[in-house]
Amino acid sequence: MTAGRLAGWTLVCAAAGIAVCVSACRSQDDTARAAAMPSARVAAAQRGDINHVLTLAGQFQPYQVVDVHPKVSGYMKKINVDIGDVVQQGQTLAVLEVPELKAQLQQTVFEVAQAQEEINQDQHVISRAEAQHSALHAEYQRLKDAANGHPGLIAQQEIDDAQAKDLASESQVDAAKAAMAAAKQHLGSAKSDNERYQALHDYTTVTAPISGVVVWRFADTGALIQGGTNSNSQDLPIVRIAQSQLLRLRVPVPEDDVRFVHDGDTITVRVDAINRSFTGKVVRFTREVNFETRTMETEIDVDNRDLSISPGMYANTMMQLAASKNVVTIPVEAVVIQGQKNAVYVLDSANRVHIRPVTVSIEGQKLAGIASGLQPGDRVILGGQENYRESETVSPIMTPEPASENVHQTGGTIDIKADENQQSGGA
Repeated sequence: MTAGRLAGWTLVCAAAGIAVCVSACRSQDDTARAAAMPSARVAAAQRGDINHVLTLAGQFQPYQVVDVHPKVSGYMKKINVDIGDVVQQGQTLAVLEVPELKAQLQQTVFEVAQAQEEINQDQHVISRAEAQHSALHAEYQRLKDAANGHPGLIAQQEIDDAQAKDLASESQVDAAKAAMAAAKQHLGSAKSDNERYQALHDYTTVTAPISGVVVWRFADTGALIQGGTNSNSQDLPIVRIAQSQLLRLRVPVPEDDVRFVHDGDTITVRVDAINRSFTGKVVRFTREVNFETRTMETEIDVDNRDLSISPGMYANTMMQLAASKNVVTIPVEAVVIQGQKNAVYVLDSANRVHIRPVTVSIEGQKLAGIASGLQPGDRVILGGQENYRESETVSPIMTPEPASENVHQTGGTIDIKADENQQSGGA
C-alpha cells in the first residue's frame, strides 16, 4: 500500500470515529434532556352534561280521607258496604231507622194539607163576601141615585141603612182577605217544617260524599248510631272512605335543597313493592321547613285509577336539582384557585404550559362545567399544578375521563329487599 493511500484511509477512519462520537454525544444529550423534562397527567376538555339528582324516600297518602257520620241519630237498619269496597259519590252506604222522625214527617204533611184546606175555605169566604158586598153596594147606589133624582121620595133613614150595610160588607171582604193572608203564612210555615223534617228523614239514607275505597267499617246492623252534628263529638263514624284513585306522594326535601323545588318540576318515581316506575310532577309544597326534621313536605299527585298502589306504600324518588347540558367539562382536579378566580393549566401544541382563567358554571363530584375559558379538545393538567411554571415544557400523559356526570345526593331511600334480608337474619 502506498503512503498516499494509507494517509487516505487514516483520514476516513478518523472522520468515522468523529461521527460516531458526535452521534453518541447527541444521544446522551437527548436522553438527559428527556430525563430532565417533567411529566404531567393530562385530560382533554369535552362536551357533556352534569346533573345534580336528589334521591329521596316518599310515602303514598290518599288524596282525601273522610269519616262518614249520619246527620241524625238512629238504629242501623241496613249497611251496604264493607272494608275494601269501591264506592262512587252519591252511592247509598247505609240506611237508619228513626221511627219518631218518620212520625214527625207525617205530621208536617198533615199540617201542610190542613193549611192548604184553610186557604181553599178562605177563598170561598172571600168570594161570598165580595158577592154580598157587590149586591149591597149596588142597592145603596140605586137608593142614592133615586133620592138625588126625586128629593123626598126615599127616606134618609133608609139610605143611611143601605150605606151602612155597604160599608159592613166591604169590611167583611177585607177581613176575609186578611184571613187568606194568614192562611198562606200558615201554609208557608207548614211547608218549611215539612221540608226540614223531610231533609232530616233523607239523612237516614247515608250516601258516599266522595268516590273512593272503604278502608274501615265502624258499625253493624242494629247498632245505635249517634248523629255527627257536633265537631267535638267523639262518636264513631259509620265508615271511613279514602279517595285512593288519586294519591298524594309526599316527599321530605332537605332544607339545603328547598331552593331547587318549583311547581311542575319532574320527578322520577320507583315503587319497588309493585315493580313500577313512572314520572310525576311537583304540584304543591308547604313552603315551610319542619322545625324537627329540617325538611319541607313536597307532594306529587299520582293517578291510581287501577288501585295498583295502596296508600302507605313507600317509593324512591329522584328529583333533578341543577343541570347543565352540552357544556365543556373537565375533571374537578384540573381547576385551581388563583387569588379569587378559577384557573386551569393548559398545554399548547408544543406541550408548553399556559395558565388560563376560567369560569365554572356547575361543579359535580368528578367533573366541572366550564362556561368560558376553554374549548373542547384543550388539554389541561390534572393535579400538582404548583409543580409547573408558565411556558414550561412538559411530557403529557393522557388520561381518559368521562364527559358527563350524574351527581346523586340522598336524603334517605327505601330498600325493601335489604329490610327483608335484615329481618330474615334477625329471625
